[in-house]
Amino acid sequence: MEENKMKKKVMVAIDESEYSHWALQWALENLGHTISASQLFIFNAQPLPNFAYLSGSTYGAPPVDLINTVQENQKKLALALLEKAKGICANRGVNAETMTEVGDPKEKICEAVEKLNIELLILGSHGRGAIQRAFLGSVSNHCVHNAKCPVLVVRKPDWKD
Repeated sequence: MEENKMKKKVMVAIDESEYSHWALQWALENLGHTISASQLFIFNAQPLPNFAYLSGSTYGAPPVDLINTVQENQKKLALALLEKAKGICANRGVNAETMTEVGDPKEKICEAVEKLNIELLILGSHGRGAIQRAFLGSVSNHCVHNAKCPVLVVRKPDWKD
């Protein structure tokens, strides 16, 4: 336990996109020595489910069982995503802790950074233009401006597609 107190804390936030997996791979390849000497957290934020379509399809309030099923499936997907990322790390000899939270990814990532005293946050970027970012928002942009630690945003090069 004393060893973990001495290690730097690094967090890689992932989602189901290829961009976040690229960021994880890039970090392991390019920061491998730093990451292997750090306490690594792989974090996933499960966005709040949009039940509006369920209300429309059930002519009113969706049944509680249906809501629970959607939430359980979302959690299973998040856990599978984290296990896959943990396996990628293990294949490179890096031990990682995983965690997931439900809520707005922008907010949950920044909250986790503060709660865990993370010293470096690594995120992927979707590479959206200014107009798309204005309408859709940008998790990486929000974290760069609001996380309580340095943030490394990894963009997948166009030639890697």
